[in-house]
Amino acid sequence: MKILEDLISLLDSKTTVKDIRQGVFHTGVLTRYCGLAATLPRDALREDPPLVRQPGSLLDIDVSELARMAYSDRLLEAAIGMATINSLLEVEEKNCLELNAQDLITDKGKGKRVAIIGHFPFIPDLRETAKELWVIEKNPRQGDFLEGDRGNLLPNAHVVGITGTALTNHTMESLLELCDPRAFVVVLGDSAPLSPVLFDYGVDAISGTKVINSEIALRCVSQGANFRQIKGIRRLTMLKR
Repeated sequence: MKILEDLISLLDSKTTVKDIRQGVFHTGVLTRYCGLAATLPRDALREDPPLVRQPGSLLDIDVSELARMAYSDRLLEAAIGMATINSLLEVEEKNCLELNAQDLITDKGKGKRVAIIGHFPFIPDLRETAKELWVIEKNPRQGDFLEGDRGNLLPNAHVVGITGTALTNHTMESLLELCDPRAFVVVLGDSAPLSPVLFDYGVDAISGTKVINSEIALRCVSQGANFRQIKGIRRLTMLKR
């Protein structure tokens, strides 16, 4: 988990934890800024309880310790850690574009072999433009490939999209190692940290979110919003220079 180590090492943790919300689909943490991460309920509920070891006491934890929860083997705790990391990032908007992951992957993947880790809502549209599309999913739907197929598929993809939750479940580095060095690799979703640290590991673009209204975003998280229903955010893409 060297990526997490590098991310955390650059954070300024001289602040306090003001709020933590863990909804069905997303987690929000408010420190200096507000950060989000996917909750992964289906996978989390397969784990042995307790799913969170200190519920009700997390606001009393030091910010740096809360960020290190990203290392946890409990998914709900790791989601809190990732949301905390995202809440502490200084996002340089001048280095970002208001471009969503769907448009970027569609553009880069026209007529090419595309592999996506995670089943995103734009998958049907992407099938119309890609030469081949391989969706690799832990909880597969019809037409998806299983996790065990990634070793055969990722090395042959021209464009790869990897859900930011691969940081939460600690599979990111193994996935990146499977990608062809010539492939265009995008990390996407609200768990994806908008940090150039990821570029050191072969990532070419990060499509994440910046919360611009924490009150509204946290309210949406608390009330069961899916990603497309969360308000008070901007979808930004950071490209490797």
